[in-house]
Amino acid sequence: MLEQLAAIHPLLPTAAGLLALLLVAIIVDLIAKQVMIRTVRAFAKRSSATWDDALVTHNVFGRLVQVLPALIIYVGVPFVPGLPEGGARLIHNVSMGYMVLMLTLTLTAALSAANTIYSTSPVAKERPLKGFVQLLQIVVWILGGVLIVATVLDRSPLLLLSGFGAMTAILLLVFKDTILSLVASVQLTAQDMVRVGDWIEMPQFGADGDVVDVQLHTVKVQNWDKTITTIPTHRLITDSFKNWRGMSQSGARRIKRSIHIDVSSIRFQTQDEVDHFTRFSLLKDYIQSKEQQLADYNTGLASEVAADVNRRRLTNAGTFRAYAYNYLKNHPNIHDSMTLIVRQLPAGPEGLPLEIYCFTSTTDWAVYEDIQSDIFDHLLAIVPEFGLRLFQKPSGSDLANLK
Repeated sequence: MLEQLAAIHPLLPTAAGLLALLLVAIIVDLIAKQVMIRTVRAFAKRSSATWDDALVTHNVFGRLVQVLPALIIYVGVPFVPGLPEGGARLIHNVSMGYMVLMLTLTLTAALSAANTIYSTSPVAKERPLKGFVQLLQIVVWILGGVLIVATVLDRSPLLLLSGFGAMTAILLLVFKDTILSLVASVQLTAQDMVRVGDWIEMPQFGADGDVVDVQLHTVKVQNWDKTITTIPTHRLITDSFKNWRGMSQSGARRIKRSIHIDVSSIRFQTQDEVDHFTRFSLLKDYIQSKEQQLADYNTGLASEVAADVNRRRLTNAGTFRAYAYNYLKNHPNIHDSMTLIVRQLPAGPEGLPLEIYCFTSTTDWAVYEDIQSDIFDHLLAIVPEFGLRLFQKPSGSDLANLK
């Protein structure tokens, strides 16, 4: 057969051999894709494990079988009749370089699959490894690229690697952001500064929401309006940001808000008002202890200076402050083991601020807002009971009533 082809044209046996080798490689490729890949996918689908699903999703086996046709060509080239030595070497090198490329793609896909498998574990939120995986993929691609070029050019990889020494400065400039991100990723992971699921605020980037992804170069934050903010990883080290994880882990969330009292409504209480407040269950103990304390003080005054102006007396502002404190202390949704303060801030143009400082027993945003609103609804509504007025700047209706 070969002699007959050679009789027609000297190159026909070589062309027929190359064509036959190519057909065998294509047939092996089709069999691998139709049989092997489908079998692996069917097995992964029936299996209860999740690791094989990750390998299929990242097409690890699909890239690995691409090595087979190149291997067929690499092995079969010596059997092609009449192929020149230079042509055989070129085909050898190209097929070997293609196999290295497919193995590089397979390894990077396997690393991605490994990160996907790891991300399903509980510890992944505390110690994300996506940045390290991406760094390994970059290293694999660099080594794979060196091996591919060395194989195609039929040169030793050590010669190419030795030339990198002179390119170090250029590489540092080209991969400056990658190097900064690598250092930042190590620090973020080692110091446990950011995890997937953390609520962070970074106003300089307009970020205020949950961290949804931590990569080598970027950290993605899904804001509360569902937009996505992408922050360079190294900026989380060089710039300041607020992480609300501590609040979430504590199981409590702070309320810090003031009620502004009209200063002109603050006054001493009459005895009738004191008797009236003793009927308040939240004020009964306070009134009794305060009256005893004031009586002990006033008893020590000289008779000639014992006028009302010299005596200590209960004020409506102080009684309201005690009521607000006891109301919060007995509130079922206020954390009883954390700071609870009702305090006066310096009076100013907007009256006397009475600040409520406490912690709710939940961190759920909607529930927290409901609790806070209910508390201030009650306190604002009961202020007139103490003879106090809320401060409010004059509005258009206030000025109209002056006429």
